[in-house]
Amino acid sequence: MRLTEQQVRSLYGQDVQDRSGAKIGTVAQVWADPAGDATWVSVKTGVMGHHESMAPLAGAGMAEGRLRVPYDKATVRSAPAVESGTEAPLGADQLAQLYRHYQLQQQQEQPQRRPGAPELTRSEERLRVGTQSEPAGKARLSKHVVTEDVHTTVPVEHDEVRVVREPITAANRGDVRPDIRDEQREMELRAERPVVSKDQVPVERVRLNKDEIVEDEPIDAQVRRERVDADVPEPARRRR
Repeated sequence: MRLTEQQVRSLYGQDVQDRSGAKIGTVAQVWADPAGDATWVSVKTGVMGHHESMAPLAGAGMAEGRLRVPYDKATVRSAPAVESGTEAPLGADQLAQLYRHYQLQQQQEQPQRRPGAPELTRSEERLRVGTQSEPAGKARLSKHVVTEDVHTTVPVEHDEVRVVREPITAANRGDVRPDIRDEQREMELRAERPVVSKDQVPVERVRLNKDEIVEDEPIDAQVRRERVDADVPEPARRRR
């Protein structure tokens, strides 16, 4: 497959399809022979980590901006790989493995990696906000004995003496015998007095319950991001 310089430049980042049209990955790097013709590409498949599978351009074709190789997906993904971003040429051992893997007749030239289109990776900071649980104090229940004055009343009884004089008349004089002498009679008197005693009576249960309250708390932070500026001479600037 002989490609023009513009086609080679357009290979970078293009989808790579197998012979059935299934996507294998994307073109990461391009290798060319000493004459400058592109002969191999590395395919970033997404399953090799920092490695890229090699695929030959012999028998490949371009269609609608996609590169289609005459192999199935499994063959390309299992091919010998190179490290992402490598600038080293393919070694003799690597080439021998590649030709054996794809069952191709080995060529003598040693392909060199073509420099890709200049590019920069722009990065930026993203704010990641979460929550962290931490102690916020302790709630305690404490019981103390306090003394307070209580004022109340209680009814009390007592005996009071009242002197009753009852005259003796002719009608009842016969029932009483006169007896002049000193004499004394007693009556027992009673009186109640307040008596205070104390009973310990449970009157209330007190406990602590915890409720989780969710509320929005404003976060103010600064993040950095990169800006890429292109300095292109005016004659080379593309007009639209």
